[in-house]
Amino acid sequence: MRSDGRTVGQSGALRKRLALAGAVVLLSFSPTVRLSAQAVDRTKPPTLPPPPALKLPAVQVDTLPNGLTVAVVEMHKVPLVDVQVLVDAGAARDPADLAGLATFTATMLQQGAGRRGALEIADEVAFLGGQLGTAASYDAATVTLHVPKRRLSRALDLLADVVLRPTFADSEVIRQRDLRRAQIVQLPDNPVAMAAIAFPAIVYGRSHPYGRPLNGTAASTSALTRDRVAAFYAANYKANGARILVVGDVTPAEARQLLTTRFQGWPRGGTVVPPEAAPPAPAPRTIYLVDKPGAAQSVVRIGHVGIARSNPDYFALQVMNTILGDAFTSRLNQNLRETHGYTYGAFSQFSAGRLAGPFVASASVVTAKTDSSLIEFLKELRRIRDERVSEAELTKAKAYITLGLPGDFETTASAAARLRELLVYGLPLDYFDHYVARINAITTEDVQRVARQYLDPDHFDIVVVGDRGQIEPGIKALNEGSIVYRDLWGQEITTP
Repeated sequence: MRSDGRTVGQSGALRKRLALAGAVVLLSFSPTVRLSAQAVDRTKPPTLPPPPALKLPAVQVDTLPNGLTVAVVEMHKVPLVDVQVLVDAGAARDPADLAGLATFTATMLQQGAGRRGALEIADEVAFLGGQLGTAASYDAATVTLHVPKRRLSRALDLLADVVLRPTFADSEVIRQRDLRRAQIVQLPDNPVAMAAIAFPAIVYGRSHPYGRPLNGTAASTSALTRDRVAAFYAANYKANGARILVVGDVTPAEARQLLTTRFQGWPRGGTVVPPEAAPPAPAPRTIYLVDKPGAAQSVVRIGHVGIARSNPDYFALQVMNTILGDAFTSRLNQNLRETHGYTYGAFSQFSAGRLAGPFVASASVVTAKTDSSLIEFLKELRRIRDERVSEAELTKAKAYITLGLPGDFETTASAAARLRELLVYGLPLDYFDHYVARINAITTEDVQRVARQYLDPDHFDIVVVGDRGQIEPGIKALNEGSIVYRDLWGQEITTP
């Protein structure tokens, strides 16, 4: 035993470790290693190998006797499961006089179901370590569940109550109605929210489902009652109008057994016919001013009716729009943000739905540069049509899309969010297996063709929410179209 308390054997082992550490240090500074580092040519980026092929798990579909479609995607790396119940009960089915009914009904699903009240539902979700959400877009109502595998059975009991046995208690209807009214009262304080409501109302008009506000108006919210909610639920929440997507640590056999036990009693309805509505005829380019006195910025929305999700040009448009405005290095953002400093971000997108959704280019810009921003927006929107994009831009855009796609399938939740597109929009089950190949097949000719076909500057609706007193003179001087004055809801107003 040494005086420091260590044995001779321990001391020897320590010396060996120190000797090895010294060898590592010497090796790291050896001439051979330095010569190898100097041999690297740092004047050009390394050549990257082609990315590995994206291999996604299969979507396995079954139909229960009551017509309910069940799609299962196995992902067994982590013990988690995501379940999404997708129902043909979106806002496109709202009555013309009661906008907001679909989203309100979806909200009410988790405000009391079966024997549980709203607080009991929330408490049980927390106890299970899960997440439960209900919402509605224009095209579908969605109930989402994220839960550890070991809690799946009990969580599905709760999910079945929420979907099949909502109570729509009068007290909860009143509470949620009051909350929504308060949110609507606050809308005029938020120029971005104002633009989000005014733009589709102007592009589509109130007679088209996509032109009505998802969460309704003050008047339609006041008209919400338990009877109206219950009637909407009874008419639209049917087994044959629903699909259940299960993604995660579960097999198709397990999923079928678990879901059959809980959802086999969901009654069928009549034939489910998707809502149809013709888009309005294109009108000459017009500038719509929505006055927001004292606004620190102007919110700009430029666009018109775009495409449906089933459009075969969807892939070419994805590439074209990535070059135009769907990435930080896209033309719009580089122009308005990086070159001119008018905005923190300028972007564009095609919001493709079951029906033809809108194309919109957007930014919040410095008030004093509102007219200058419109000049740059229109310049880029015309240039993408008139000049063929370069091969470098095309290659970069395709890489941006294809190399980002695997990230959409990293987790059960993100995979479920992406795969539900197949069920909502009726896309082929192997759609994402061919996605990369279809993107990579796009040419510069395809980009210019779709830009010319689907972007029409002569018929743009240009919506600007801002301080009219400051921005109107400059906008008038542009002579880019007649000026019309609208309110928050996109309705025309008379103004001196």
